[in-house]
Amino acid sequence: MPTKVTLIPGDGIGPSITEATVRILAAVGADLEYDEQVAGVAGVTKYGDPMPDCTLDSIKRTHLALKGPLETPVGGGFRSVNVALRKTFDLYANVRPAVDIVPGGRYDDVDIVLVRENTEGLYVGIEHYIKIGDDQRAAAESVALVTRAGCERIIRYAFEYAVTHGRKKVTLGHKANILKYTSGLFLDVGRMIAQEYAGRVEFEDVIIDALAMKLVLNPERFDVIVTTNLFGDILSDLISGLVGGLGLAPGANIGVNGAIFEAVHGTAPDIAGKNVANPGALVLASALMLDHLGDHERATRIRQALTVTIREGKTVTRDLGGTASTTEFTQAVIDRL
Repeated sequence: MPTKVTLIPGDGIGPSITEATVRILAAVGADLEYDEQVAGVAGVTKYGDPMPDCTLDSIKRTHLALKGPLETPVGGGFRSVNVALRKTFDLYANVRPAVDIVPGGRYDDVDIVLVRENTEGLYVGIEHYIKIGDDQRAAAESVALVTRAGCERIIRYAFEYAVTHGRKKVTLGHKANILKYTSGLFLDVGRMIAQEYAGRVEFEDVIIDALAMKLVLNPERFDVIVTTNLFGDILSDLISGLVGGLGLAPGANIGVNGAIFEAVHGTAPDIAGKNVANPGALVLASALMLDHLGDHERATRIRQALTVTIREGKTVTRDLGGTASTTEFTQAVIDRL
């Protein structure tokens, strides 16, 4: 029987790159059956809700989703649907690989996997204004929630990922020198769990600002990085920048009862509908999904076909230095398969 997948094309360029990804998955012979749903602006347009019940019900049935980019209003409107999905399905591990695919970049031999805690920290959304005198918004306060259980499961996930994928080292990013309770707890738990993997996986901890600097200076020295929600959000984009940007940055959100795979870049409304978007990030996300399903052979074939097509440089989209349309680029990858 085919594996059922909730398919959320998303907003902006989302439908275009989703269609391209589905074509590549079909070409590689992935046995998948899609239940197409909407969220974000498309959800508001169709149902008046950025996260419609039918979409949530679909993910509850399939426990698996492939998602294009969703628009989040800046400074007002509805909150991030991405964050809401992570909370709803307790997708506690955000996995962001960064591999140098595009030739001629600043760095060679970059192959980093960032594991970010996905449900705690400052992003729990516990915040409020404080009234002083007549000013209703004289101050604003946010609470960072970090639990021992949350630290244990994300750090253990990082070590287990390293063991399963033959990785050599886990680096824990923190700010325990200043945030002695929240970051301190994360660091304490990390050191404790690291002892269980001694002799199998090397461990180091690095203060987060120093880690950002070292990533820019010598990214090849890092393997698996694990950190808290806010720090992970920032570093995941940083490591994407090391290998050419978000155009080739896939993401996986993993929980006990579900997984959502996504392109982590924006909706790019300026090029929506023009058939010029690069589908690479979502294609790579679909390969992560196949790995999650145990179909490593097809996942590897997709990555190899995409990599060869990009490095050849003959049929690539304009963000990769070419002139090909989304359709032409997709067909070139399929031909490589």
